Amino acid sequence: MAEKLTLEQIQNFKGKYPKQIWSLFFSEMWERFCFYGMRGMLVFFMISQLNFQKTEANLQYGATQAFVYAFTFIGGLFADKILGFRKSLFWGGILMIVGSMILATDPHQYFFLGISFTIIGTGFFKPNISTMVGKLYKAGDSRTDAGFSLFYAGINLGALLGGYLCIAIGKGEMLATTIPADKRWNVAFGLAAVVMVISLINFVFTQRSLGSIGVQPGHPDSEAPHQKVSKFLEYGVYVGTLLLIPVIKIMVSKTQFTDYFMWTIGPLTLCYLFYEMTKVTSAERKKLWAALVFILFSIVFWGIYEQSGGSLSIFAAENLDKNLLGMKLDPNGVNNSAGAFFIIFLAPILGLLWIWLSERKIEPNTIIKFGLGFILLGFGYYVLFATKFFATLAGITSLNVFTLALLVITFGELCLSPIGLSIMTKLSTKNLQGMMMGMWFLASAYGQYVAGLIGAFLSEAKAGASKYEVLNTYTEGYKELGWFALIAGILLITISPFVKKLMQEVK
Repeated sequence: MAEKLTLEQIQNFKGKYPKQIWSLFFSEMWERFCFYGMRGMLVFFMISQLNFQKTEANLQYGATQAFVYAFTFIGGLFADKILGFRKSLFWGGILMIVGSMILATDPHQYFFLGISFTIIGTGFFKPNISTMVGKLYKAGDSRTDAGFSLFYAGINLGALLGGYLCIAIGKGEMLATTIPADKRWNVAFGLAAVVMVISLINFVFTQRSLGSIGVQPGHPDSEAPHQKVSKFLEYGVYVGTLLLIPVIKIMVSKTQFTDYFMWTIGPLTLCYLFYEMTKVTSAERKKLWAALVFILFSIVFWGIYEQSGGSLSIFAAENLDKNLLGMKLDPNGVNNSAGAFFIIFLAPILGLLWIWLSERKIEPNTIIKFGLGFILLGFGYYVLFATKFFATLAGITSLNVFTLALLVITFGELCLSPIGLSIMTKLSTKNLQGMMMGMWFLASAYGQYVAGLIGAFLSEAKAGASKYEVLNTYTEGYKELGWFALIAGILLITISPFVKKLMQEVK
């Protein structure tokens, strides 16, 4: 049997990346296939198969995604205090498999039940694998941002495959002659379950090289060896999770409950964070305040960015041609997967660029990167606005220009999202890393919620209009979103000296 690695041995790796990051990369890749495959189908499936109105579908999409990301906070909290990152991740994966299998059985009848399992499963899986990536690095290691950029490429490889394949199969754009028409959506949802099984099998083998990273509190090798966790408490988490499923099903299916939830969970979370901040040193408290700045601004970013699963999904289905650089492609598949395609190639390059700039002591600090992310997001939405100038009188515009906008938006995402994952691990205290990663994803929940409201507003504004008027309504809305993104980016860059002081030695 191979000798068990210590945390110090893992963190003293040579080269640009620790070897363990590749195994975590593949587990996350297949989990993201499941998640983004599911996400890419939601709005289209609700409108075409469940006969939802477009406004209702956008609100429902925002509610579903908001709950997914909100539960990452709860999953991170339970990982910190009770399960540890490994058990939390594995439990989440099992719930995601069950949810996908339920949807594969009958997505029309069991839609909200399957989605409820997936929501809670993602909450346990997502924040904890990201936290384990952060633990592969020593505090202050300049290679951390590059590692998260590579990890982010894994996320988006899964998003590319799942985002295109699942909806293409469901719509009959792929394997139409192989899969009976009445079974296409069953197969599309079932595919998400299959890849999630692969993710968990890969993680079982990954654990062997992780040393003490992610073990349960109370374990002799954990960071809290004296924090014993009773089996009763651990099993209580599992049972309580299952008992919560019917509640989540009701809350997700009735979007008014989402409003109540979102108005409650945020303030309660902040109160709990402020309570935890009273128990840390002054230096640690300043870092947590800096983390909170990143978290609050990320809500604005994701509220603008996350139109891809909502209004852009409808825009792609109704207002785009099928020509991309001479190839005939499904516009919904391109909308779901083009950003991920760009990230796969750009993320490692950008990660190496950060290392190159760091070695020459000219790397921009994290808050500047965030600001650049907003500015690029704003420019991307102005390119979306520009699609109106390529439209026919029938209201059909260029998939090429639309895809160019996704490329610009992707550059913005790469300046913010992987860096955000990295900075949460750097600014968190040891006993709050899971919770702070959960708060980062909770901010995404609010962003998804806002995105759903924006998408619903755009849908309401165009009721009864022609396709050309529809296109004008959407593109004018995207221009406004671009303006808000630019303002936020300028504000972030302006306050960067203040936030940098709060971050202290953290780069």
